[in-house]
Amino acid sequence: MNNSAVTPPSPKPSDTYELVRLGYVARLQNGLTVDAKRDVTGDVVTSPYLRVANVQAGSLDLESVTEITVPRSVAQRSTLRPGDVLMTEGGDLDKLGRGTVWQGELDRCLHQNHIFAVRPDAQRLSGRFLAYVTQSLYGRHYFESTGTKTTNLASTNSSKIQSFPLPLPPLGEQLRIADFLDAETSRLDELARILVLLIERLKEREGVAIELTLSSASSSSVRLKRLLTVPMSYGANESTEHNRRDWPRYIRTTDIANDGTLRDETFASLPPDVARNYMLSDGDLLFVRSGATVGKSFVYGSQHGPAAHAGYLIRARVNSNLILPRLIWHFCQTATYWQQVSEGAIQATIQNVNAEKYGNLLVPLVDRGKQDSTLAILDSQVAKSRVLQHRAAQFLELLVERRQALITAAVTGQFDVSTASGRNVTDGVTA
Repeated sequence: MNNSAVTPPSPKPSDTYELVRLGYVARLQNGLTVDAKRDVTGDVVTSPYLRVANVQAGSLDLESVTEITVPRSVAQRSTLRPGDVLMTEGGDLDKLGRGTVWQGELDRCLHQNHIFAVRPDAQRLSGRFLAYVTQSLYGRHYFESTGTKTTNLASTNSSKIQSFPLPLPPLGEQLRIADFLDAETSRLDELARILVLLIERLKEREGVAIELTLSSASSSSVRLKRLLTVPMSYGANESTEHNRRDWPRYIRTTDIANDGTLRDETFASLPPDVARNYMLSDGDLLFVRSGATVGKSFVYGSQHGPAAHAGYLIRARVNSNLILPRLIWHFCQTATYWQQVSEGAIQATIQNVNAEKYGNLLVPLVDRGKQDSTLAILDSQVAKSRVLQHRAAQFLELLVERRQALITAAVTGQFDVSTASGRNVTDGVTA
């Protein structure tokens, strides 16, 4: 299940719960608009302020919090109070309206205008309960279905947040539900943390095993550009995506999975007259040159059919008489490779590694007589490691589903939390 796209109907709250517009039981405070032209002389204050990136689903990321200087009167209108529920205005669709309780972690902290501070009526609504409702399938369904969607972003607004139909049990029951979910989700979160750590360790062990195997079969290292038949090149800048199977495939950065395979479900193609200058050959290496996945690599094979590559991919046509391309791809899974990519990256708004930097990568040159046997060993090692990683990732995804299903069941009154202690409450909960 993909929790970022809630397509099934949202669970219906219990008939015993009153449905109340959020605006009736909470006040919404708008945030601070950053304005470089604002007058910051006179009676001003310098305070930390939260951005969307600081607000997670059910938690805060305060490792990087900036400060801003504003007139004191402006600061007073956007200062957070303990108990406020932070809800995000825009970003990815699954981030709309995600709720997190502010506990006063930073003194005199302000918030950006893309974050709403919902201040509950303490006599009627618990902020902790509200935050859990926004994380439930019921809450996600509302914000994702009412959000305004554009090509890359989605947004909500204060009216939609205030109109949110909130299931409202008595305050005492809200507190019991929040206490119950605090305890249960902390256990699930600890399991998730262990699984994430396990996946990271499996990846590290995989990289170490690859390096040991390559070093035992190599006598030297060489610049990647010395192993190519032609200079490295960029792909087509065609932006219009087509989906014609009789045209050459157009491989984009998003088509390359983390495990080095091609995502066949995201097919795009180019007109033959555009694609002909960018056609790939069996064994071509592709490198992502910018963005969040910079450094990711892929070996193109003829089994994928005729294909060209996108402008954000750099092609390296390896001389297979010198080295098998997949040996280089295996090296690209190691810490040594990633360190070289990081050192060669141009630090701008987004990281960028150009063809020259990739061409200067030092890669191990496996002795020609050992290449076939070394590749067989590496393929076997990586396959076993990826199976373990995949199983751990599946378990992690199931854990995330169960967590959200538990929250949904609790806040919509599908079971009584006061009788749920001491038994496995997820047994009867379906995601």
